[in-house]
Amino acid sequence: QVDNEGYVVTPNGYKLSPNIQISSPETLISINISPNGKVYLVRNEGGQQTVEELTDIKLYKFINPAGLKAIGENLFVQTEASGDPVEGDPNTDGFGKLAQGFLEASNVNIVEEMVNLIVAQRAYEINSKGIITADEMLRTVGSLKT
Repeated sequence: QVDNEGYVVTPNGYKLSPNIQISSPETLISINISPNGKVYLVRNEGGQQTVEELTDIKLYKFINPAGLKAIGENLFVQTEASGDPVEGDPNTDGFGKLAQGFLEASNVNIVEEMVNLIVAQRAYEINSKGIITADEMLRTVGSLKT
């Protein structure tokens, strides 16, 4: 999408890198991004539809992706543990491809998480019953003294 200054931004309003600014946004029909990272502008100029290649989007990967620091909103920053970024083109050398208009699938196994939830609920029930039983035993002991 395009912000009010003509920059291509993410749905959260972050500018795409490299900064892509659209001139004459009133003639813009759509922005298309190919799987290999090429950005195309489709415009309506005088009743004619034109396609303009604008730039290439680069991807980055890290030696140790687990070392990246999460800062929220699915954003990460480089740390010493992650190593330096390696720049590459989409669809080459294991960098993956870009897919415009797609929503990333969850990386959570729902079956595994449901099993973990049930196990946690059972553990909570057992602990609760243990506390209730201990409380009843202490009351019984207390009533025997009197």
